[in-house]
Amino acid sequence: MTFLKKLVEVREFMIVMIILVLGVILSISSPVFLTTQNLLSVLLGLSVEAIIAAGMTVLMVAGGFDLSIGSVVAFVGAVTAMALRAGASVPLAILLGIVVGAAVGLLNGFIIAKLKINPFITTLGTMQAVRGLVLIVTGGRNISGLPESFTILGQGKLFGVQSLIIVMLLVIIIGDIFLRKSRALRQTYYIGSSEKAAILSGINVNKVKIWIYVLSGVLAALAGILMTARLGSASVTAGTGMEFRVITAVIIGGASLQGGEGSVFGAFLGCLLMALITNGMNLVGIDVYWQNFVVGATLLVAVIIDQYTMKRKERASLKTKPGPATSTSGTTTSSTPS
Repeated sequence: MTFLKKLVEVREFMIVMIILVLGVILSISSPVFLTTQNLLSVLLGLSVEAIIAAGMTVLMVAGGFDLSIGSVVAFVGAVTAMALRAGASVPLAILLGIVVGAAVGLLNGFIIAKLKINPFITTLGTMQAVRGLVLIVTGGRNISGLPESFTILGQGKLFGVQSLIIVMLLVIIIGDIFLRKSRALRQTYYIGSSEKAAILSGINVNKVKIWIYVLSGVLAALAGILMTARLGSASVTAGTGMEFRVITAVIIGGASLQGGEGSVFGAFLGCLLMALITNGMNLVGIDVYWQNFVVGATLLVAVIIDQYTMKRKERASLKTKPGPATSTSGTTTSSTPS
């Protein structure tokens, strides 16, 4: 019973149970749900956001987040497509896109870590600025006519599975292992739990913050490149609203807005749960305009659950703290020197 109680308290386990229950309901509601084509379609639909969620998880574990990822997806897609149209080789265009994403992440990290500006204000500003750059460099027009040697990255298949899904699974597996086991990323848990304690323990907090924002920018760039390859064109509206869906998925997956908690695997489960909800709405014929409402409502519920969980843990920790020492006569022993 103790084992079962501990298992139920694990957020990932509860999400898996919810996903299984939802899967049973959807399979009864629609015979199409359990088909291989539909399930692969679900995974393909969440692939881009799951890749970005891996980086967002690391940020939220450290007590931060990034609202600029959607704009980075669009900007990197546009830059990569323009480079290809200008005659650049596929590897060079991809490298350029990755560098652009890393540069935006570096800018965010520097402003937040060195200038001590709030992550919300910083990334909200870069979100608007980078989205403006997308419109400036493209003139507000989509960029199409990309070479097949590039589009195959997002449209090709391996063993019948689209390459984008395989890349997503690799990012999730590697990201989860590194966040759990590597010394560099394990430090984010200490920073998110208590930044002052992390500094006192010898962690270079500013350096870690800068590099995890660079990591977030690189993963957003990778997602933007793969999305552009999948669609065969760079869209100026790509990534719109993606930041909120990713943050919602990461919170559902167990990350806390206060930092110190979360896992990449949990974030993937959060993405999967939201994708199944969307897929289920489409299969049963619910109007597509309800989807934004569902995402917003899910975010509110996830935040409320997060706050409730944190308060419950605080109350539990207060109960387990030892009270003041008492003497044998029942009087409280003071620790203040006379």
